[in-house]
Amino acid sequence: MAWRLLSTKVTKPKTLTTSLSPIPPPHLPNPKPKFPNFLSIFTSLFSTSFPSTKTPKKQRKKRKKKESPRTKLVQHESARLPHFEHLVQRDSFFKFLIKSKDFLSKQPDHVLRLDDAGKLYRELGFPRGRKVVRSIERHPLIFETYRHSDGKMWFGFTDFMEGLLEEEREIMESMEKDRVNVVRKLLMMSAEKRIPLSKIYHCRALFGIAEDFRDRVSKYPNFFRVTVEDDGRRILELVNWDPSLAISALEREFMLDEDRVKKAFKFPLKHGKELDLDEEDSRKLNLLNTLPLVSPYSDGSKLDLWSLEAEKYRVGILHELLSLTLEKRASIHHIVEFKEEFSLTKHTYQMLLKQPRTFYLAGTEMNWVVFLRDAYDENGVLIKKDPQVVFNEKLYKYAEMQQMEMGGSGIRKR
Repeated sequence: MAWRLLSTKVTKPKTLTTSLSPIPPPHLPNPKPKFPNFLSIFTSLFSTSFPSTKTPKKQRKKRKKKESPRTKLVQHESARLPHFEHLVQRDSFFKFLIKSKDFLSKQPDHVLRLDDAGKLYRELGFPRGRKVVRSIERHPLIFETYRHSDGKMWFGFTDFMEGLLEEEREIMESMEKDRVNVVRKLLMMSAEKRIPLSKIYHCRALFGIAEDFRDRVSKYPNFFRVTVEDDGRRILELVNWDPSLAISALEREFMLDEDRVKKAFKFPLKHGKELDLDEEDSRKLNLLNTLPLVSPYSDGSKLDLWSLEAEKYRVGILHELLSLTLEKRASIHHIVEFKEEFSLTKHTYQMLLKQPRTFYLAGTEMNWVVFLRDAYDENGVLIKKDPQVVFNEKLYKYAEMQQMEMGGSGIRKR
């Protein structure tokens, strides 16, 4: 029996000794580690308790976004002329007024349903995603809304604005002969003495041309001829060349003030440094390149594209083009419209920047406007104002008013 007792004796297993502390009961707090605090970072392989070295977000320097041609201004702040920049801003402010006036004038009874107007943000010139009513309410003397018998809301011109439109039509009638001569001069400057009627129509406000000019050309068979191309485009062609019209504004000015014209443009002559010319000698040498200017009524399409004569021709073309406009200025969109007809290049922007004495570029690099500086006084006011310009300025004044002044006409209520 002894061997049985010996075989059934239970032996107590040896306790394993470890350096780890025993796990405390759930109800007891976790005891402090027995090793120093500076070793606590090694308790986990993925510890994230390293010292913070990043600069707080509030203290970080904000990186300036690189300006795009859409937002970058043409002129540096030190060279900016506020009166010209203000005119560009004014055009932007009255964009809805001008485009809506043009669009509504072609609608039956000069009215448009408000639901339809809300979809025509391009045609009416209000910001996409905005309600058209907000733009209408900015000009209470010009536009009004009313509820029609069909229960729909409509908007149109006020009675006061209808009177202004009649005044503008009278101006158009009285200036028709001058506008015809402007179109003749445009055709005489063009390479093939022909321009699509659609281009003249698109830029009609620039020159003060009536909206129905495409129908009026038939009244002048001695000046114009309309042909239709295979693609359906109607082309306006010159019938007779008039030498009395082939004199540019710059040439007339040269006869009156020769020195002023000589200083108007700069075409620097490239020469070696070994000539060691002082400022006066360089000016005289460059003057040899400035004159004679190439007439904009000559055939510039035959000139070598990158020659000095071709650049003189293009400068003369743009000077004459601006001279024919109502406000002696034009935007890039108007100039590009006649790129082919006037043999202009994609470097027109850089070419104009090189002639700061005569031209001033305002706005942004992508949407710039070029001014004929000599046509304005030191305060940015046109020296000679066309009757249409006088009317436009009066319209802008009324468009900014919220109510008629004493003695003025009231607004119709429908």
